[in-house]
Amino acid sequence: MKLFKTFSQKPAEISRAWYLVDASDNNLGRVAVVVANLISGKNKVTVTPHVDNGDFVIVVNAAKVGITGDKLTSKKYHRHSGYIGNIKSKSLKELMETNPERVITEAVRGMLPKNKLMDARLARLKVFAGPDHAHAAQTPKKVEVK
Repeated sequence: MKLFKTFSQKPAEISRAWYLVDASDNNLGRVAVVVANLISGKNKVTVTPHVDNGDFVIVVNAAKVGITGDKLTSKKYHRHSGYIGNIKSKSLKELMETNPERVITEAVRGMLPKNKLMDARLARLKVFAGPDHAHAAQTPKKVEVK
């Protein structure tokens, strides 16, 4: 009988890489799945649920992401200040015109587990509306969305 030990990664053993995802002409959900898996570390062999071992992800061309169906007019994004009656709503079309980075960020946020690690993981997500980004010095590896 051979016994196996369960691997548990320590925070000191974490190494983070940089990845670049091009969102142009790709569906919003497909881009969000790839990004959520990278920033949560599920692509690594050393994945440990209670340790944040994810990588940094740069998403470019957020304004050119593909939206299918009738979502441009029917999907709404809400934000609330906490005061009574002060809820603000925007459609996906309005948000894509004003702030396309928020669309990607909210899609990735919805795919992450709601726990103490979520904010730290979202802090490693860098989204840009156009093709230029400010993280060229990190030499990110390009990731294709399938």
